[in-house]
Amino acid sequence: MSSVRKATHASNWYSGSAKELRNQLENWLSCAGPTSHGPARAIIAPHAGYQYCGSCAAFAYKEINPQQTKRIFILGPAHHVRLGGCALSPAKVYKTPLYDLNIDQKIYSELFDTSMFEEMTLQTDEEEHSIEMHLPFVAKVMEGQSFTIVPVLVGSLNAEKEALYGKLFSKYLADTDNVFVISSDFCHWGARFSYQYYDKGSGDIYQSIQKLDETGMNTIEKLIPSGFTSYLKKYGNTICGRHPIGVLLNAVHHLNESESEEKPTLKFLNYAQSSHCLYMTDSSVSYAAASLKWG
Repeated sequence: MSSVRKATHASNWYSGSAKELRNQLENWLSCAGPTSHGPARAIIAPHAGYQYCGSCAAFAYKEINPQQTKRIFILGPAHHVRLGGCALSPAKVYKTPLYDLNIDQKIYSELFDTSMFEEMTLQTDEEEHSIEMHLPFVAKVMEGQSFTIVPVLVGSLNAEKEALYGKLFSKYLADTDNVFVISSDFCHWGARFSYQYYDKGSGDIYQSIQKLDETGMNTIEKLIPSGFTSYLKKYGNTICGRHPIGVLLNAVHHLNESESEEKPTLKFLNYAQSSHCLYMTDSSVSYAAASLKWG
C-alpha cells in the first residue's frame, strides 16, 4: 500500500525489535528523571542514531503530558531534497516497531488548502530520517492514548518564509491539544561537514563547540526570531534543524504579540556530543533537548 510509510531506518539507526526498543526508550526516559519544564507545548530534540542521541532526546520527551495531548506535529529538516517551502507526506500511516501511527488527515487537508505545502513522494519520505527518528519516542510516550501525528518536512526557508509558516502554525501551537516536536541536531563539526570554527580561547575544540552551541541555545531561549537569525549569520553554526526552529520561534513570536497573561518559556534541559574533538582531523555532532511551556 502506497499510503503506508515503512520504518526504513529501523534495525539500523535504532532497534527494529519492539521489545528491545521499548526497553531502551523506557530506560532513557527513566534516567532523564521527572518533568522539570512541562507540560511541554513544543520540544526540540535530536534525530541521530539512538546510540548517539537517544538519552539526550529523552530529556525533551519526558516533558510531554500524554493525557492532555491529542495531536503531535513533527517538523523535520529536509536532508536529501531541495525544498523551498514545506512538504507533507503522501502516506496515511507511519509504521514503527512498536505500533502504527496515524496521520491527521483533517489537519493535512487544512494545510494543503493554504497552498503553502506540496506533497513529497513516498521515496523522499522514506529516505528522510529527521521525522522518522522521533516516531518511536512519540509512540512510547503516547502509548495507550488516542492521538494523531502531523509530519511536516521543512525546506531551506529564508527569514520571511520562516515568519510566514510560523504565523500559519501559531494557531495550532495555541491549541492545548497539540504538541510540536522540532527535529534538530546541533553543531556538525569537522572537515567532512565543511565546518571547523574554533575559538582557541574556549579551550579544546570540543569545548569551543560546546560554547558555540550554548550561545545558540541561549539565543533560542530568548524566543526572538531575529536574534537566532543573527546568531546563525555570525557563526554559521551547522544546526541542521535551524529552519524548523525558526518556524517555532516565529509561531511563538506571533502568539506573544497577542494580549495574553501567560507567556511562554523555552529551556534547554540536556546537551551532548557524539565525541570530543581534540584535533582538526576529528569530527562530531552535537545534540540538545529543550522544552517550551506556557506560564
